[in-house]
Amino acid sequence: MIAFGSALAGFIALGVPITLALAIAAVAFVAWNDQWMLLAAFPQRMVSGVDQFVLLTVPLFILAGNLMNAGKITDRIIRFCQVLVGRFRGGLGLVNVFSSMLFSGVSGSATADSAALGTVLIPGMKREGYGVEFAAALTAVSSVIGPIIPPSIAMIVFAVLSGTSIASLFLAGVVPGMLMGVGLMIYTVIVARVRDYPKEPPASVREIGSATVGALPVLLLPLIILGGILSGMFTPTEAAAVASAYALVVGLVIYRTLTLRAITEVFYQTCVTTSAILLVVAMASIVSFVFSLGSVPQKAVELILSVSDNRVVILLLVTVCLLVLGAILEPIGALILTVPILLPLGAQLGLEPLHLGVVVVLNLVIGLATPPVGLCLFIVCSISGLSLGRVSWAALPPLAICLLVLLLVTFVPDVALLLPRAFGY
Repeated sequence: MIAFGSALAGFIALGVPITLALAIAAVAFVAWNDQWMLLAAFPQRMVSGVDQFVLLTVPLFILAGNLMNAGKITDRIIRFCQVLVGRFRGGLGLVNVFSSMLFSGVSGSATADSAALGTVLIPGMKREGYGVEFAAALTAVSSVIGPIIPPSIAMIVFAVLSGTSIASLFLAGVVPGMLMGVGLMIYTVIVARVRDYPKEPPASVREIGSATVGALPVLLLPLIILGGILSGMFTPTEAAAVASAYALVVGLVIYRTLTLRAITEVFYQTCVTTSAILLVVAMASIVSFVFSLGSVPQKAVELILSVSDNRVVILLLVTVCLLVLGAILEPIGALILTVPILLPLGAQLGLEPLHLGVVVVLNLVIGLATPPVGLCLFIVCSISGLSLGRVSWAALPPLAICLLVLLLVTFVPDVALLLPRAFGY
């Protein structure tokens, strides 16, 4: 496995896309062991890796999110949040966090969240007298709630790699996502009081009603997804199809913001994004094949357990490694590399796969806002015009809140398992 690890690390360091880096590393493993006949198994492994019915949820949830985004739902979400929390000190900061929590139920993507909401809220907060560093950092960190509150592409990929129920993973992400949102809101209120940030006039009953009606179709989408799955009306794959059809009807009939050209672009972007994700998933099958030949999971577990047999120490070590990996790689690529190793390790530590899934995904998505290479940081830097160093420094306090939630979820499993157990998972 020296050849595989060296090739993978080297190509990632050179900026080679994770899919190509994985493929080259697998070939390096074959060459190192002089087992060229194994190359014939690679195409078969790739096809079998993506030939899974449950993976239909990926393009369908992406399509639903893209349709909602193209339908210009961002303004409606922000307006709804404004009439609810804008009256408090630091209201726009609260709107930022609250919007991320609502937007996560539509997109399921941290990068989509930071780009869509940041484009509107960062300039808006700047005009109202908020510090630009504060606005950009809050947007980047709050966007990591996106892949935690369902639907979540990262959790779907973990479910495929581990055989865990998608519905149970979706439920397990609700409470941690809410805790992160509440924690960031408390932080925002404290900062707003210290820096005397402005608040907006209270909204009238008529304004609240109008904003609620305008945002209601969007707010119903997460309820349709989770409610339909939990009630047994449809499977997660069927829920994704229903969500896509619902998003299309909302954009065409209710909001009337979708045009034929916009729909064409949505389908194109969905195809591109889905192709990239499924190609990585196909490579995951090759990596799993290579790992099994080299007995990597077993050796990795033995190595980690040789460092310490203390469960707390091991979990902290895994947390640090995942945070670093999440700051370097996209969550899906990181999941492919870590899940085959973490599943047997979790079994050794007595962790339920469901709990482990939430912990792993939470670690990796926090990495998206972790300096110095978190992708969400680069997005908000591009929007705000600030340097990465200034945004990274401002992001440390809200990141600390996310880390506290992560530690709570890691060492108190009931936080994540509360809802799944309540619904019989």
